[in-house]
Amino acid sequence: MTSTGNFSQRVDALRKLIAETDAIIIGAGAGLSTAAGLDYAGEDFRREFAPWIERYGFTDLYTSGFYPFATEEERWAYWARHIWFSRFRTGGTELYRLLLEKLSERHSPQTTFVLTTNVDAQFELAGFARDRIFATQGDYAYLQSASGREKDLVYCKDWVFRAMAATEDCRIPSSLVPRHPRTGEALVPNLRCDDTFVEDDRWHRQAERYHDFVRQHSQGRLLLLEFGVGFNTPSIIRVPFEHMALNFPQTALVRFNRDYPDASLEGLEGRFMAFTEDIQQILNEL
Repeated sequence: MTSTGNFSQRVDALRKLIAETDAIIIGAGAGLSTAAGLDYAGEDFRREFAPWIERYGFTDLYTSGFYPFATEEERWAYWARHIWFSRFRTGGTELYRLLLEKLSERHSPQTTFVLTTNVDAQFELAGFARDRIFATQGDYAYLQSASGREKDLVYCKDWVFRAMAATEDCRIPSSLVPRHPRTGEALVPNLRCDDTFVEDDRWHRQAERYHDFVRQHSQGRLLLLEFGVGFNTPSIIRVPFEHMALNFPQTALVRFNRDYPDASLEGLEGRFMAFTEDIQQILNEL
C-alpha cells in the first residue's frame, strides 16, 4: 500500500483494500460532518440563529454552547434550537449515504463497525446498523440528569419541537424548562463535557460490542478508515487507530484529513495511506 502515490494510485489502492479486507472499522470525527455540509458557522447557522446572534453576539454553534445565559428559560430556548439544528433538522446526508453505499457493495453490516465522537447520529440516520455504531461522546437526541447520578436518558425530540414553537424573544416558558421525569432534577444534553456524562446501559453494550469486534478481527485483514479526526480528542480514535495499524499483523489505516493527514507513529510504512482530497470525490471514484 502506498502512502505517497498520486490521487488515482491511492484510490486504486483503497479500492483494493476494501475489496480484500475481512472487516472495516470506521473512525469518524467532526471533519466528516463538515465535509457532509453540516456547517455550524455558515449561512444555515446565521439564518436559523439570527435572533441569538443579534442578542448575544454568537458567531458559531460550538462556542455559543458555552454561553452563560442569565436564566434557564433563555438557556433552553437556545439549546432546543441547537439540538434541532444539529440532530433533527436533516436526515442522513448525501455523503454519509454514499459512504454506506460504497462499503455495502463489498461488506455486510456484520463486517463493519463505526466508532465516532460525533453526536449528530449521521451514521444512524444514513442507514448504518444501529448496533454497529459506538458514539462515545453522546447523542443530541437525549438529555441526562445534570448531576449524572440518574443513569437513564430522556429522549427529547418532542420537547425540542414544543420548545421551539413556544420560543419568544429568545426564551421559552418556565413550564417547558426540562426536568427529569422521575426525580425532577435539572437536565443537560447527553454530551460528554466532564465526569457527569451519563454512560447508560446502551453505551456500555456498544462499547463492549466495539471492543469485541476489535479483538475478533485483530489477527485478520482489518481496514481502518479514519475520517476527519483532529486533535480535540485524539485518544479516542486517532491514536488507537495508529497503534492498531502498527501492532496488528494485517491491519491497514487510511486517513482522510485535509488539515492533519500525517501519522504520528514511526513504523507504519506499507500499512498507512492518507488523503487530503475531498471525501465525496474519493468515494465517487471507488
